[in-house]
Amino acid sequence: MSDFVYKTPTILVIDDDAEVRYSLSRVLTTKKFEVKEAASGELGVAAIKKGPFPDLIFLDVRMGGMGGIEALQHIRSANPKQLVVLMTAFGTAQTAIEAMKYGAFDYVMKPFDPARVVSIVEQALKLRADLHSAGTYKPILNPEDYKEGIVGSSPVMQDVFKVIGQVTASDVTVMITGESGSGKELVARSIWKHSHRSSKPFIAVNCAAIPDNLIESELFGHEKGSFTGATGQRLGKFELCDTGTIFLDEIGDMALATQTKILRVLQQGEIQRVGGTDTIKVDVRIIAATNKDLETMVKAKTFREDLYYRLNVVRIRMPSLRERPDDIPQIVDFCLQNLVKQRKAKATRVSPEAMTLLVKHTWPGNVRELENTIYRSAVIAQTDAIVVKDLPPEIQALDGTQLSAEASTQSPASLVDDVSVKTALDIIFNHFEKSGSPILEQISSEMVTRAVAKDPKQAAALLGITKAALAKRFKT
Repeated sequence: MSDFVYKTPTILVIDDDAEVRYSLSRVLTTKKFEVKEAASGELGVAAIKKGPFPDLIFLDVRMGGMGGIEALQHIRSANPKQLVVLMTAFGTAQTAIEAMKYGAFDYVMKPFDPARVVSIVEQALKLRADLHSAGTYKPILNPEDYKEGIVGSSPVMQDVFKVIGQVTASDVTVMITGESGSGKELVARSIWKHSHRSSKPFIAVNCAAIPDNLIESELFGHEKGSFTGATGQRLGKFELCDTGTIFLDEIGDMALATQTKILRVLQQGEIQRVGGTDTIKVDVRIIAATNKDLETMVKAKTFREDLYYRLNVVRIRMPSLRERPDDIPQIVDFCLQNLVKQRKAKATRVSPEAMTLLVKHTWPGNVRELENTIYRSAVIAQTDAIVVKDLPPEIQALDGTQLSAEASTQSPASLVDDVSVKTALDIIFNHFEKSGSPILEQISSEMVTRAVAKDPKQAAALLGITKAALAKRFKT
């Protein structure tokens, strides 16, 4: 284990007001932190460049000479990982925005709330510990091996890859099923790229996003004057995709009338434009996808049975992300490498604690939700690593060592079911079990002591007992 864990945390206070430096130093030294001071922005920047780097810097925004925002930029340039807290007596929107824009860890208002200052320091030191545990960045995979965007090496994904390989050599119609966000279009594109039609067009159509009165025109085109607004002839997706591959996404949302025309394309390879009489031959491979239960829809007569069998020649089931949690670290690494390459974010890694929570989450939105979460977390991350506090609140709440905001508002009875409370009770139970002390007596004594310390007059009500019972407790 490195010396990082054991050395006394060092905090540098940069402020041209001696009284501020003294008061802040007094608060921090009582908590056993080592405090150093700089009386100007210039001196603070010089100290940083000279080294060694402190664990945390408190930096005033308005100083004579070099201001706080300018000093912050110099400090972050000298050490991009340096944690800095800006201090200001003017809590304007501009101050807050600029502080975070230039990489401040946080900002604190003057006059100081000592508890707030100590809390910020503890959060900053926790972040440093998380970054330390994250280690140095080592790529899990080479993005060049995943140009099609389908990432995963789990057994269920290996099955998907095998079927993709088996259907690429022919023009067989493929039905891809799976939950929303699981990557059905990526599978369709992969089939096209490896097929003999790869040099021909690929057109994706989201059937659920097009109104019923427009989808026929969108797919098959229309003639001039065929309906109000049809000011000219328009070619549909099938004509534009001739000799290529068309991907009909969410085909379960398609109206029955349009389903009939899709069936005609499959059976006869021909279409008619809306308002037209000419039959047009098209050579198009169809790949369809849906997140709905088509078998049930067929029984309910909301989806044509003959079309279902025409589409369902080869079925590829795309597994949900919760079925392949072992693939999550690979997907995360793939997302981060792409974000860095596109210059959308600087974070390149995830701390072990944060990755544990990502794997633990059930991901109802599947890969799409995971990608959005990583993008969001990478953007707000204050260093080159995503840590627990960068994750969305609902994922942070999965950490059994912390109470979620929602749980803190629940009644005591409902909190018993919370995983964080169960974890705390396990720790308490195991501790007293090993020590041989009476568990209930020890906890009861501690709760009474804390309730009285919090509010002597309301202690009985807080504990849920009578004043007489509380008085008796002290007599014994």
